[in-house]
Amino acid sequence: MIEARRLHILRAVADHRTVTAAAAALYLTPSAVSQQLTALEQETGHRLVERGAKGVRLTPAGEILLSHTNAVLAQLERAEAELAAYGSGEAGTVTVASFATGIAEVVAPAVARLAGTAPGIRIRVRDAEGDASLPMVLDRQVEVAVAVEYRGAPSADDPRLTHVPLYAEPFDAVVPVTHRTADSPEVPLAELAKDPWISPYPGNPCHDVVVLACENAGFQPRIEHSSDDFRAVVALAAADAGVALVPRSALRGMDLTGVVVRPVDGVAPTRRVFAAVRRGAEGHPLIRPVLDALGEAAREQTVRPHAPPGGAVPPVSVP
Repeated sequence: MIEARRLHILRAVADHRTVTAAAAALYLTPSAVSQQLTALEQETGHRLVERGAKGVRLTPAGEILLSHTNAVLAQLERAEAELAAYGSGEAGTVTVASFATGIAEVVAPAVARLAGTAPGIRIRVRDAEGDASLPMVLDRQVEVAVAVEYRGAPSADDPRLTHVPLYAEPFDAVVPVTHRTADSPEVPLAELAKDPWISPYPGNPCHDVVVLACENAGFQPRIEHSSDDFRAVVALAAADAGVALVPRSALRGMDLTGVVVRPVDGVAPTRRVFAAVRRGAEGHPLIRPVLDALGEAAREQTVRPHAPPGGAVPPVSVP
């Protein structure tokens, strides 16, 4: 008989590629993880992992078991959801991980909404970028992630996760008021090819959006300054240190003195924000109201940053 907790460990090892990283994510010791993997191999009668200089990889037998693991764990999540519903499930704590702007735009409004519609549900919020929040869901550190699509992210049909689209927003060009494009109604990205750039750090999903947008415009951005805080990015642009692309919602309420915000000419780079839970958990009586509240907050948001000179920036689109 295969124990479900050992399947959790197998999936964590597959996700993190090393026993040490999987152990840290599961709050176990590396030796405990190794022991559980050995026990799982004994239960199945097959060698499931191979250790090498670059970490751990699954054997063909391990890959077969992993494909069933995702389905088994999703079904267990559904079983927990139904049992919770049977026992009413009207009170409990749900932990939500989200990037900072997502907290402001949808998580905080959802918390306020739930206080009136589901007062028994307590929300605990953790600030985490999208590339960190999804592994936190898979490692059972949080129940819900509000994340951004990025290169390398689990796809919408990933068997481990259920995605719930929330909203999409464009990136606007932020340039110093003295910049040669400051009087243009829209900024072609190719016009910024020779400028120094200010960008989030590699690993931040917004960094991927900036680099990919510039590549599509035919150049590699010369990134001179890096910060994951968009207030710092705008401040550097105001100091004539470079140009930037910033998500529209991140500009709301920000001091834009010294910069001009303009839409990007043509197809604007866009970040798509979604909520994610472990597959099978979307029907849990504690999690379902949270997903509904996040969706309602996304539909009701009207994200309008300070209007730049020359015209207003249109609102964020919500599916």
